[in-house]
Order: sequence, then structure tokens, then C-alpha cells
Amino acid sequence: MLFRNCPCILVFLLLSHTLIAQGQSVPHDTEQALVTLIDSYSSARETQDTLLLKEILTSDIDQLVSSGEWRIGLATAVNGMRRSSQVNEGKRTLAVERIKLLNATAALIDARYTITPTDGSAIRNMWSTFIAVFEDGKWKISGIRNMLPSVE
Repeated sequence: MLFRNCPCILVFLLLSHTLIAQGQSVPHDTEQALVTLIDSYSSARETQDTLLLKEILTSDIDQLVSSGEWRIGLATAVNGMRRSSQVNEGKRTLAVERIKLLNATAALIDARYTITPTDGSAIRNMWSTFIAVFEDGKWKISGIRNMLPSVE
């Protein structure tokens, strides 16, 4: 009779562990590594450094941009980023607001994303969420979601 409820108990324990893991605080060195990763991404976008992008993005990167384009795979993402930086010229700034560890090797990073156009037109205020994974001994970006809020 006691073992009849085991599947329920097992599911509860697994869910509890997952919820605890998601609520864990981010160690300072991990936080610094993730902020540095986003700074590197921002710098690579600003300078159109495709070599740096290829170092900090996973091979299966996927990026959903505010226009609705979904870039899947490293080559597609890097080419799209390069093309986007040329079409939407301006100073790109990413300011990390929040980091949430999902487990020891996966994190969500929310950042304010602004593009200040060089032609003096209106600043684009957006949000970016990065999915980072610890791969080959360092943090890399596995996914990017850019959002253009309808209300600021």
C-alpha cells in the first residue's frame, strides 16, 4: 500500500528539486562570467566580429528577433546578425538586469537592449533574453529572444 503512491512522491521530489534549483542564487564568479559573455556578444555585434561570435555562440544557436525572423544554426545566426547590424546602424547597448540559473550549466539572462541610430532617429528600447549553457569549459549563448515591447 505504501508503494502505490511512490510515482507521485517521486514526481513531487523531482519537481521540488527543480524549483529549488531555479531559485538558487547566482555565485559571484558565475554572474561575472555571464555578464562578460553578454558584454562580449555586444562588442562582437558592435564591431561585426564574426570570429568572436563563433567563439561565444553554440553551434545550435537559435535567435528570434523583434521582426519575427527566426535564425537557426550558427551560420544563419552570424550572417543575420551581420546583416542586421549593417541595416540597423547604431550604437547597441545591452545592460544585464537579471540572471537566473536553471541548473549548474544553464542560465537565463535578461537584458535591456537599446539601439541608438546614427541618423538621429528614435532610440529602439527592447528586451533580450539569452539562454546560456556551460559548454567546453566556458559559458556560451545557445538562444536569444529579442522583444520590442508595445508599451515601455
